[in-house]
Amino acid sequence: MKKRWVSAVALCLLTACAVSPTGRKQLLLMGNNDISQMGLSSFQQIKQKEKVSMDPRQNQYVQCVAQAVTRVIPAQFAANNPGQWEVVVFDSDDVNAFALPGGRIGVYTGLLKVAKNQDQLAAVISHEVSHVLAQHSNERLSQSQVANIGMAAADQVLQNTTTRAPAMAALGLGVQYGVLMPYSRAHETEADVLGMQLMAMAGFNPQESVNLWYSMAANGKGNQPLEILSTHPSDQTRIKQLNAILPQVQPVYEQAKAGGVRPQCAG
Repeated sequence: MKKRWVSAVALCLLTACAVSPTGRKQLLLMGNNDISQMGLSSFQQIKQKEKVSMDPRQNQYVQCVAQAVTRVIPAQFAANNPGQWEVVVFDSDDVNAFALPGGRIGVYTGLLKVAKNQDQLAAVISHEVSHVLAQHSNERLSQSQVANIGMAAADQVLQNTTTRAPAMAALGLGVQYGVLMPYSRAHETEADVLGMQLMAMAGFNPQESVNLWYSMAANGKGNQPLEILSTHPSDQTRIKQLNAILPQVQPVYEQAKAGGVRPQCAG
């Protein structure tokens, strides 16, 4: 039984190995169509649950920024870029935004109070879209599937032993903090790298992504979990990482401006 489960995990790893846009190894078990359908279904549920903003000014502003970003998605991401992205503004104080496979973007009005200008809003939208382009949803689901295989295997092996309960608890903790959580932080960092490149290509100032996180840190007033137990880097870690990326993407921004790419979204 144990060998059978190990073989199943090994087969998954061997047949679904991929490389992310930054060169990181990925495990992708889901098909693009399946992931897109899940994204579309989730978006419909969110629209039914959340209040959609009817403010024409807010909608025009967010649409303008989102369209400028998605318009410049490189051809290398064609398989994960639907071309036409649906953008919805949700009337909520939550400081949040998201993008889903299948080409769906949601922005909460609370974010518009923290993102001070079009460039800062573009930083958030570019980051969220980058999660989709880099197939992070697929990767998280795939990791979860493999983790579940591991848990089931352990359950079979330990079902008749007195050590079953503590062993399963230890395995669960190991899966949560030893595999899934660090990968999630890797996703966030990768989306920052891709997002800064994307916003620069769209003609938005990448320096404003750093300024945004100073605003985020001030808005949070220090109320965030320890970084080791968080799926996101701490504000200070993220600011440091963004500053390190900035020299690489600044020339992209200057080139876009020189080519006449200058978004004019009222904010």
